[in-house]
Amino acid sequence: MTDASTHSTREPMTQRLCRTFQTAPVAVAGDDTAKYLRSGLTASGFEAPDWLVPDLEDGTAPAKKAEGVENLLELLPEYAPDFRGEIFPRVEWAYDAPSTAERGREQIDRILGAAGEHVDGIVVPKVGRVADVEAALTTVADAEREYGLADGSIEVALIVETAAARSDLREIAMLGRGDSGGSGGGDGDGGSDGDGDNDDGRLAALVFGPVDYTAELGGRSRDGDRSAWPALLEALSNEASANGIVAVGGPFDRLFAERAGVSYYNAPEYAAQVEREAAVGLDGSWSLHPKQTTQANRIHMPTPSELQRDVEKIERFDAAKAAGTGAVSIDGQMVDEATLKNFQNTVSTARAIADRQPEQAEAVYDAALIDRAHSVELR
Repeated sequence: MTDASTHSTREPMTQRLCRTFQTAPVAVAGDDTAKYLRSGLTASGFEAPDWLVPDLEDGTAPAKKAEGVENLLELLPEYAPDFRGEIFPRVEWAYDAPSTAERGREQIDRILGAAGEHVDGIVVPKVGRVADVEAALTTVADAEREYGLADGSIEVALIVETAAARSDLREIAMLGRGDSGGSGGGDGDGGSDGDGDNDDGRLAALVFGPVDYTAELGGRSRDGDRSAWPALLEALSNEASANGIVAVGGPFDRLFAERAGVSYYNAPEYAAQVEREAAVGLDGSWSLHPKQTTQANRIHMPTPSELQRDVEKIERFDAAKAAGTGAVSIDGQMVDEATLKNFQNTVSTARAIADRQPEQAEAVYDAALIDRAHSVELR
């Protein structure tokens, strides 16, 4: 589990891993109702997600939610200390349903009161306009203070799945800056209650929720396929990047396909979705299954050839700069400080994987390449 106290002061070129945002129901039918939650907390290799999201919302049946909270509170002290990724339980919330939002407040209070030291943040779904987001941030801040947790240690990831949130996306994302960039609910200081609770960089991530978004807009599902919403994904990536927070694509729920009477795991279509998300700069992808986690972890991970290429380009650029050259041609490409940032992104991601998920790095990169990646200067 991440040391959450470091979240609010992110240094330049410090890569925050969120290649995989894996939701896991906190309770299911059967004798072992916590089996999927336990599986996520103990996953290893490429099945280990960067962010595990114990799901108290859509992933858990209404009749199982109370038991799910108990499962979560029972398992976190046992497994969270050894979990290498981040843990962000998803609570219930809805900008247009006060009773649902109240259940979410109760869940936040219960989780942070009983196991706040074992979670990195809270996922809040179905948020509306900025004022609703600020209310969610304040709820977390209040519970954090009530239970003596470090100020700003519990972050918030928002699921953008309503027209209202899309309309205010830029203002919402600016709440992640840790300054007065947000609308501030009209009071001018970025916090709805005037004490700065919503102004501390608590917002950590924007996540796309395509199912509810499509339904709210009245979009048609033709032959079972929803729109991929490419413009929204680009906006999500842009606003998250502008404010130093993480952007994650939506779930791919067609886990299995059938052909000639045989059902099989739908790896090609999920990979295609993840590749589209990576192409527009999303930091990670939503996973519903360990097989999807394995794929997304690999796709969002630089290949050995990419890492070697970019490490070498940084080395050659640095040598040219030391010799007094501002820009240099490397393998036919003109490289300057702006171009260099692309190479540094590759190296920063590989470094973060080696530090956070060493099993994965060791399976893909040789030790000498990792050493070279750590030796180059990133700025």
